Amino acid sequence: MKPAGTLRQISDFSDLSQGRRLQELLCHGDEPRRVQPSPDGKHLVVLQKNRPPPLPRVVAFQRQGSGGAELDRNWRSPQPALAGLVFPQSPAGCWALGIVWEHGRTELWRFVPAVGWQLLQTLELCQGARARVVSVCSQAASLVWCEERPPLDAHSDVSKCAFRFCVCTRALELGEQGVRLGPMRIVLHNCPEYQVLASPQRVFLVPASGSFAATSRCLLIWHPEQAKLTIAAPSAGFVHSKVLHSSSESDFRKLLLGSVGLLSAFAPLDIHTCAVSGCGALLLVSRKGAVSMLEAGGTQRHIFDLEAGPLAQGDTVEMKTFGSTLACVLAGVLYLVNQNSGRLIEKKILSMKEVHFLTSPGEEDSIQFLTPTGIYSFSFSNPEDSGRPEPRLVEMVFEEACRYYQRRSLSSSKLTVEKLKKGGVFQAPVALTAILQHSLYQKQKPARGLQDTYAKLLSTISLELQSYLSLEILKTCVVGASESEVESYCEELVEQEVSRVLHSDMDKDNLAYLNSVFTSFPKAAWKATRSCLQLQQNGDGLLVARATPEVWKKVLGGPQQEDVGQNGVVPLFELICTSFLRFKPKWLPSFVELTQQYVSTSWPYSSKEGPEGRVPLYKRAMGVLARKNKHSEVDGELELELLLCSKRPKAVLQALHLLIHLKQWQRVVEVAEKFSKLSPLLNKEIFTTLLVEFAQHRELDPYLDTLWPLCPAELSASDILTVVLQHLPCSQQDPVPFSSEGNQLTVGLLKPLLQRVVQRPCVHDEMYSDALQSPTFPPPTPPREH
Repeated sequence: MKPAGTLRQISDFSDLSQGRRLQELLCHGDEPRRVQPSPDGKHLVVLQKNRPPPLPRVVAFQRQGSGGAELDRNWRSPQPALAGLVFPQSPAGCWALGIVWEHGRTELWRFVPAVGWQLLQTLELCQGARARVVSVCSQAASLVWCEERPPLDAHSDVSKCAFRFCVCTRALELGEQGVRLGPMRIVLHNCPEYQVLASPQRVFLVPASGSFAATSRCLLIWHPEQAKLTIAAPSAGFVHSKVLHSSSESDFRKLLLGSVGLLSAFAPLDIHTCAVSGCGALLLVSRKGAVSMLEAGGTQRHIFDLEAGPLAQGDTVEMKTFGSTLACVLAGVLYLVNQNSGRLIEKKILSMKEVHFLTSPGEEDSIQFLTPTGIYSFSFSNPEDSGRPEPRLVEMVFEEACRYYQRRSLSSSKLTVEKLKKGGVFQAPVALTAILQHSLYQKQKPARGLQDTYAKLLSTISLELQSYLSLEILKTCVVGASESEVESYCEELVEQEVSRVLHSDMDKDNLAYLNSVFTSFPKAAWKATRSCLQLQQNGDGLLVARATPEVWKKVLGGPQQEDVGQNGVVPLFELICTSFLRFKPKWLPSFVELTQQYVSTSWPYSSKEGPEGRVPLYKRAMGVLARKNKHSEVDGELELELLLCSKRPKAVLQALHLLIHLKQWQRVVEVAEKFSKLSPLLNKEIFTTLLVEFAQHRELDPYLDTLWPLCPAELSASDILTVVLQHLPCSQQDPVPFSSEGNQLTVGLLKPLLQRVVQRPCVHDEMYSDALQSPTFPPPTPPREH
């Protein structure tokens, strides 16, 4: 059931200091306003930029309590225009309100309980008298701004004027007595105009609407901790990244020099509105109404399309994320969207058009916004549960159950989630959703008692539920982790995901999902594979695997290539072979040998249902090897090992011919000696092949003492002479009694083999040897019984 949203007014401004005045400001005229909550959520700061006459005004309102000096600042001409408001915050939690003017002067204000607002200090950000701040933001305890530095020559060409901006930063040390301003550092110079937006870990640089055409195709992301700049094009993703070791490397034109040709092929940026999300990504709204998210790595992900169609320049879009929910307001319509899935949760028409989103510390998931009539909160309500539900979780359970029952249904009719919920026949998804909601929220609120049947099920699946909860916690850690911690979290997350899929039904969807995991996180997927299969070397250096039979069946018995089609998805066995080939190629033949051992015990007689009944495993592994872009000597050695580890007669003979072609005679003899013991037929084929080589050249002469004992019992002297005579090399000259070349076959070389065959007892004699060696013939007559 889709949850119903409830809009509730939580304040009519009566609990605010000067609440009536705030209401008058919000209701007065149509001039643009900007409302920002303080970091602690206790104050609202309103900035009016263009009130008549065009002079700015800043007013602060206290949400909780009253008392002390108020902050109400307005300025008269010729005071420069305001560039923006910032809230720098120290690591200890102290914060201040910064009012920044275009010429760089900055006032820092602090609120002291029972005293009110106090001016801490007035600072000068810019060093040049002609500099003009066009955009400013605060990143932790630092200020970052983009300033214009007009050229000294008033008649400069257009291209030089377009690159007259620079991005700078200064650190602030907030103390009880005052503020200390650090030295100015230039992040980027000779650049176009940028709008700077800060998240806790990085700063996004978005080109202004009138930027130079060649530079309006990409965004920049500055990572202060690594001193790194990333170039990203939303239409193509990550472009380039560079660590700025010195100020000389901060030249914008040099930074883009190596990417100009690539950027020229990209589409120009289509940005109507941008904002920073709660997870530190950049939210973008295009002029067509498409909402997307630009991640820290430069990749863009589409989330949702607003229904208002093309947006005009004067249209205002307010955006903010609350947990995993993205809230957008456009033309009086509130859109609530799950930013992970892009699913529209709720769409509500508001009675007011001007909306400013607010945040409350400790209640980041609570959707609150300010309007001219008060402060409102939007919450979900479910008629079956007065507490907070988890609608997407319920939907996921029923969607998975629908696919599960559809696969096992004999009916041709399509089973939908709505039919599943209304039918009342399938109780499993109902029970599972009840157990999940009970377990997930029992720490947040008093849990309702479960039915006796559900309680028994809860005790049965407690381990699986605990694993699910730890996985969700891990995903939360990945979202909020720093870049240095993401890799370790991702490895753990991939391992849990691979293990989960290997213990579930290996259908096409799960196989496609594993393909994407192995492609996106190859190193983590390799570690997860080793862990799930429990691969390790024993004391003798041999590869051993202690995986359960269920896991082996998923590895070998899942959808094959003919089942998944040609859409780039490969079977799981091929995926694992690719990982071996990339990270541990020497282990690949041993792994194939292990899989064959499991196949021989699980699918006897090479049945068609087993993996060996279609394409042999060694051929599938060789297919992975053949798809490599570059081949080396190591790959040739791997091909030989794969052929030999299969122990199939045709593969062994193929490997033997390859070794003969490579003239590796020592290995030829070793292979012949080892594999001749597998079967009499293979023994005969191997010996005949080597006898042919012996007749044609003298390379095998040093190994004749090892080769002659391999002669099969059924070969007679005449058979041997026939093979030798048929494969003697053709001589262009008349034969002579004594050749000086030294490479001719002589009777002396062949004599030990012929003597061995002649002296060997006849096969028929061996058949009757037991009877001929009997002490008495015929046997004595048994005594008669009277």
